[in-house]
Amino acid sequence: MTVLRLISDTHGLLRPEALRALQGSDLVIHAGDVGRLEILDRLRSIAPVVAVKGNIDRGPWASALPATAVAEPAGVRIYVLHDIHDLDLDPAAAGFHVVVSGHSHQPGSTERGGVLYINPGSAGPRRFRLPITVARLALVRPFSPVFIRLDAMLFT
Repeated sequence: MTVLRLISDTHGLLRPEALRALQGSDLVIHAGDVGRLEILDRLRSIAPVVAVKGNIDRGPWASALPATAVAEPAGVRIYVLHDIHDLDLDPAAAGFHVVVSGHSHQPGSTERGGVLYINPGSAGPRRFRLPITVARLALVRPFSPVFIRLDAMLFT
C-alpha cells in the first residue's frame, strides 16, 4: 500500500513533530508556502518530494518550484497547487483522482465528482486559532485521509 504524507504552509518552520508525522511516507507532497529551501531538503531525507510554489515563496531558490505539479504514485493521478481558487481545469475531466492544495491553513477534505480535494492545513507558525496539521493519505479507495494534529502530539 502506497502512503502519502501531505504538508503545506510551513512558512520556513519545519517542526520536529512534522518530521515525525511524515516518517513512513512513500511520497511527501508540499502544497506551497515552503518558506526556505532547507525545508524541502529535510523532507527529501524522508521520502521523494513533490512541491509547488506558494504566494510567499520568492527569491532564486523558489524560482525552481512550479505553480502546479502532477504526481502519479500507484496509478493515482494527483494535481497539486497552492491556492484552490487558482484551479483552472476540471480535475475529473483531466483524469485526476486527487487535488491537493494549501493556502487557507484550514485542514479539510471533500469529494466532488469522484475527485478527492484535500488541504492538509498548515504545519508552520500558528495562524489565529487554527490547528497545526499534516495529513496522511493511503492510496486505497475509497480514499480516507487522516489529519494529524501536530499541536496535540506528545512524543516521549
